[in-house]
Amino acid sequence: MSDQPLDEDEPKPRKSKKKRPFWQELPILIAVALVLTFLIQTFLARVFVIPSASMEQTLHGCPGCYGDRVLVDKLVYTFGEPEAGEVVVFKRPATWNRPEFTSSRSDNVVVSWLESIGGLFGLAAPDEDDVVKRIAAVGGQTIECCDEQNRVLVNGKPLDEPYIFWDTSMGDPKQAQFGPITVPQGMLFVMGDNRNNSGDSRSQGGGGGNGLVPVDNVIGKVRAIILPPSRWQGVGDHHSQALSAPAWQTGIPAGLGIAAAWPTLWLGRRVRTLVRPR
Repeated sequence: MSDQPLDEDEPKPRKSKKKRPFWQELPILIAVALVLTFLIQTFLARVFVIPSASMEQTLHGCPGCYGDRVLVDKLVYTFGEPEAGEVVVFKRPATWNRPEFTSSRSDNVVVSWLESIGGLFGLAAPDEDDVVKRIAAVGGQTIECCDEQNRVLVNGKPLDEPYIFWDTSMGDPKQAQFGPITVPQGMLFVMGDNRNNSGDSRSQGGGGGNGLVPVDNVIGKVRAIILPPSRWQGVGDHHSQALSAPAWQTGIPAGLGIAAAWPTLWLGRRVRTLVRPR
């Protein structure tokens, strides 16, 4: 037996906290996941289904098939305006009269609810008529078609459009004539990459002003194809109205990333130090 007196001031060892069984934690995990999913899809990003062939071959889609699932950035236009050459998803304007797809929902309430949840993740067709197109002209610009080389003109200059796809089943690969149309501020002129198989600003609502898309209708910018796996790739911008940016400008994102790396690492270490149990 030890002759050393007991130190009453010595802290007693803490009892280890008993972990909850997995079946109790599972509902909490599901609830947290649903809340995070709602917040992310409301403010940051969302998955959309490509329901038609109007953006072939940049984006694959067709009625009744498993089209591309794309990730749409909903935050980017909080800090800037949509620009020519960007592929965007937007709510169908009230002046447009030609839907690109008709969503069918089950008459069964439970199945219909599950289909709506699946639509949020791009696993089922959405129940809203959102549209994906590429911006050809923005507010203040005049657009028309075409010059002698079958190119769309914006402010009298031809667009550089290597993404155009010609569906030969639709006839002669020649763009339909239109314009000139001056786009008002706050509006966009959009077209599909499948140039002669797309209901867009050239024809919707009879064309002209009725075919334009309000900037306020834009949901976000298409960033990447995430499904099917064989189609994984980013959806980059091709600024059809401008030359490539100077090298120092293209290096800005990387420079910002490097500059922010150390403060982020330092902050992470400080947080871990503060929350680490003594």
